[in-house]
Amino acid sequence: MSEEAKNPIREAILELTAARGVGGTIAPEDAAKVVSTDRWQKLLPDVRAEAVRLAKDGAISIYRKGRPVDPDTFKGVYRLGLPGKVLGSAES
Repeated sequence: MSEEAKNPIREAILELTAARGVGGTIAPEDAAKVVSTDRWQKLLPDVRAEAVRLAKDGAISIYRKGRPVDPDTFKGVYRLGLPGKVLGSAES
């Protein structure tokens, strides 16, 4: 099936960040909850891994405290968004 060939985490990240637009961000939990409302917490490592791949491809940026970070070295709480300037109000 074509649905099995798709990566639901990748699709969720791309759809949610596109919906926010440049300047808006999403929490990793938002993408995980799209994939599974019951076991979203177990998906967070997969969301992080996919976010790193997407950031390296230039499709998204990973942000900490409103600033883009290196996908290979960031630590702690992060948000995902399209590359560009993050608006202060979108971070809350």
